[in-house]
Amino acid sequence: MSNAFAALIWWVVPAVGLIGALGYVVWVTKFEGKFQQETQRSVGQFQRFQDSLRDSQARDKSAGSDSGSAN
Repeated sequence: MSNAFAALIWWVVPAVGLIGALGYVVWVTKFEGKFQQETQRSVGQFQRFQDSLRDSQARDKSAGSDSGSAN
């Protein structure tokens, strides 16, 4: 292996690594907002689901106590 080829490897490998790292950082910052919005939307939907379960349980409890007092 020639010295020129060895020197080329020592410059190319770190350069490719640096370009890859910069590309990853750009990709993460570009799509971070999109993923954050989707996460917040999912959390909001789950909270609404939990609230609907609490509401239905409260209705069932109050309906059960109403029918129990009628006896």
